[in-house]
Amino acid sequence: MPLETFKASDSLTLGVELELQLVNTYDYDLSSSADDLLELLARSPFPGSVTPEMTQSMIEVATGIHTEHGPLLAQLRAIRDTLVQACDRLNIELAGGGTHPFQRWFEQRIFSKPRFQQLSGLYGYLAKQFTVFGQHVHVGCSSPDEALFLLHALNRYVPHFIALSASSPYSQAVDTLFDSARLNSVFAFPLSGRAPFVLSWDEFANGYFTKMESTGVVKSMKDFYWDIRPKPEYGTIELRVCDTPLTVERAAALACYLQALCRHLLERHEPPPEEDDYLVYTYNRFQACRFGLDGMMVNPKTREQISIREDILATLRKLAPHAEDLNGVAALDEVERAAARDGNHASYLRRCYAESGSIQGVVRAAVEALRRPC
Repeated sequence: MPLETFKASDSLTLGVELELQLVNTYDYDLSSSADDLLELLARSPFPGSVTPEMTQSMIEVATGIHTEHGPLLAQLRAIRDTLVQACDRLNIELAGGGTHPFQRWFEQRIFSKPRFQQLSGLYGYLAKQFTVFGQHVHVGCSSPDEALFLLHALNRYVPHFIALSASSPYSQAVDTLFDSARLNSVFAFPLSGRAPFVLSWDEFANGYFTKMESTGVVKSMKDFYWDIRPKPEYGTIELRVCDTPLTVERAAALACYLQALCRHLLERHEPPPEEDDYLVYTYNRFQACRFGLDGMMVNPKTREQISIREDILATLRKLAPHAEDLNGVAALDEVERAAARDGNHASYLRRCYAESGSIQGVVRAAVEALRRPC
């Protein structure tokens, strides 16, 4: 079956998806409560969409289509409030964060949905280990070639989003020394990583995808776990590298940072993307996962090294006019506070562990942060 037609959408529109943790109130371990929560939520209108995820201890929520920070944040807050009220009725808690700090993957239960069961059969224990939690951001594109241009032009900025969103320093009850341990789980899948360097949709759809489909390895774009992938059915590109932040405020800010960055790139003032940009892609990605904002990245065009923190701050200065035009100044202010002062949520969780001396205290801090921004 050929790749479906790219349904062009309004350029720079936004949609956000968040994978969230369901947590017990008595020991702060994950709770296999997705069925109960989804049944309860189905009884009344929901301010967005909510769907199951790979295992029973997680759900995914999604916003509608937005053009500005204010309405996007308002919907995310409404989604959060509705979820918290429903969880209170079920005596469970809700949390962000890219990993649960001490859950045991082998205790997780695959959600009873044909696709998840099929993936579990294909990937074995990796499916249960995929109980990790990410934020996905969709950006509308006016044409499929625009989508591929943005997908590749964004490659040098991927470390920004990893470092800013990083909220998964703990796994299996230990500090991994990574700010984002979650992405190590994603990288275990054979179709993860980066998209092939193709800038023509005709070449991508009728060349690359057709060849891949003929191997029997893939059937649709869902089978690719790339860091950024096109979504032809929505007319978007989808950024997939972010951990789920602890707060919806940080989630909205990251989405609008991406929106402003895409607007800047579409002005074509920067050198166009090329295959050699990916020479340092894996290195930069590792630095962001391991060290967060303190990581070092190589500019693929100039070959110069710069700290991820400083590169973000320099980029924010370039994006200021775009933020003004997009009514996203508050979003970029949130990003600047994270980069220049507060740090990412991985550093916040480490501070919480130092104060509480308890790995359960880390989860409790994540639960409280979602209700009350940290």
